[in-house]
Amino acid sequence: MSAVKELLLLPLVLLALQASLCHGACVEVDSDTEAVAHEGFKLGCISCKMRGEVPAMAAVNWYFKGSDESDFSHLYSYEDKNGEVIDPRFYERLDWNGSKQTRDLQDGSIYILNVTYNDTGTYKCTFSRILMYSNYEYQTSTTKFIIINVVPRLTRGMASILSEVMMYVSIIGLQFWLVVEMIYCYRKISAAGEEALRESAEEYLAIASESKDNCAGEQEAE
Repeated sequence: MSAVKELLLLPLVLLALQASLCHGACVEVDSDTEAVAHEGFKLGCISCKMRGEVPAMAAVNWYFKGSDESDFSHLYSYEDKNGEVIDPRFYERLDWNGSKQTRDLQDGSIYILNVTYNDTGTYKCTFSRILMYSNYEYQTSTTKFIIINVVPRLTRGMASILSEVMMYVSIIGLQFWLVVEMIYCYRKISAAGEEALRESAEEYLAIASESKDNCAGEQEAE
């Protein structure tokens, strides 16, 4: 039975190992684009490294162009664990919300406090990254644009609602499938264990019967 228990615990061990490997993984997610006036809002900007095992350092710069403006102005800069608000329109209203305590930045998000209607416009996020290989350094640059609309109250489109519903349905479906698979494996392993015990018992009885017959034959010969 100990072998059966080990086989039952194997899927759980594999799931735990997979979860530990996935921990801390970088996933690029688009930023929200609808901010509510007089509330806080996170401007998301994520740029994942293509080679996670290669050490790197990066700087993030944000630029802003209002809905009635034609050029971008430098909004914010973050490098070497220090951030600086450059655009005076955002003084004391903007804070870093990205990667913490590292120069290897992958999350360059910022957070705007007390959003105003003047914050409506296009935001540009630029990652300047240096990948440090053993023999050389390689520089890359990634730019993302986010168009923000400021509204009196948050509204949700039908597409957003349906996508969230489908996400929860998928999660429930996957969990149900996992439970069914575990039950199936348990029953299959239990059946295999019982069959092995039956075969062992039959083999034992056959050996015992053969020994008994041999003893009887020896007595008759005497």
